[in-house]
Amino acid sequence: MVSPDDTSDPRPQARFTRRDFLRGVGAAIAGTAAFDSGLPLEPAHSEAAENAAATGAARVNIVLDVNGQLRAVEVEPQASLADILRGPLNLPGTKIGCGRGACSACTVWLDRTPILSCMVLAIDVGERKVVTIEGLARGPELHPVQSAFIAHDAIQCGFCTPGLVMSCAALVESNRNPSDEDVKTAISGHLCRCGTYPHVVEAVLDAAKSMKA
Repeated sequence: MVSPDDTSDPRPQARFTRRDFLRGVGAAIAGTAAFDSGLPLEPAHSEAAENAAATGAARVNIVLDVNGQLRAVEVEPQASLADILRGPLNLPGTKIGCGRGACSACTVWLDRTPILSCMVLAIDVGERKVVTIEGLARGPELHPVQSAFIAHDAIQCGFCTPGLVMSCAALVESNRNPSDEDVKTAISGHLCRCGTYPHVVEAVLDAAKSMKA
């Protein structure tokens, strides 16, 4: 029985000696040395290295049909169409805004359908035809939507403009009599921080009229 006046703790006390401390430091140093020397610490490290190698950046040669020309290019498997257009193909008119399909600045045509080029792998394009803002005009003659954007002051900072033009051009190419709602639907995924949407709608309706004449 323990006396109420006895303040000592009857539980066994853990002992941590200087020798224990030095032994722990030595083990830590040995582990660091093994890591720095490149020696495998666990089998899991080797598996991770193998997985990294399996998903490595082995480049692939592909041919893209861009703006009516066949372009041979070497790409990394994970490269998006937008990256290849702006990089090795030197077509910087296609802008990359968010890089994850949220702003539509990178819109191009794939077999005449507007798509987000940041969300398409270049190696997945295959034989489909790509049209960018650089290929929309016919030589020196601008596409009617391009001309209407200029006439109606639908361009401000210009960063979102190529994507907007591509979506709007696709609309009037398939519908020569679009309504306001048709235009708004066509540009609904486009983020324009300058707020030129009313001018864009006017420009597209005007372009459609000119194409009917």
